[in-house]
Amino acid sequence: MKESTRIFRFAVIGTLNALIMAATVWVMMDELDINYMLSNVTAYILAQIHNFIWCKYWIFPSKKKSNTWQQVLLFSIAFGMAYGAQFTFLIGLVEGLDCDEYLAQFLGLFVYGGVNFLMNKKFTFC
Repeated sequence: MKESTRIFRFAVIGTLNALIMAATVWVMMDELDINYMLSNVTAYILAQIHNFIWCKYWIFPSKKKSNTWQQVLLFSIAFGMAYGAQFTFLIGLVEGLDCDEYLAQFLGLFVYGGVNFLMNKKFTFC
């Protein structure tokens, strides 16, 4: 698969994940009055379940037999690293720079997406 196709597919699924996360954050923060940090954690977990399936079968498909449990473990590690970078960025913007919580959530998607793509391409689905 061409790298441009892979990046396009990642962007499509990333957009769907962003919509899942935005809806979750909105419901939790606005409708349920839940803290922005817990809302963020919950949104990313829900989106990652969706993300793994699409990554395995559409973004990084492989004809060779793969160990799904090993991929789940590596995907979880990649998620942890990408999420850690995003969450640190989020806290820095909100707490350190007094940025709007919704804007910080949105900007964090780009930090997360870049780290997540590279980790999954190089380690999880290689």
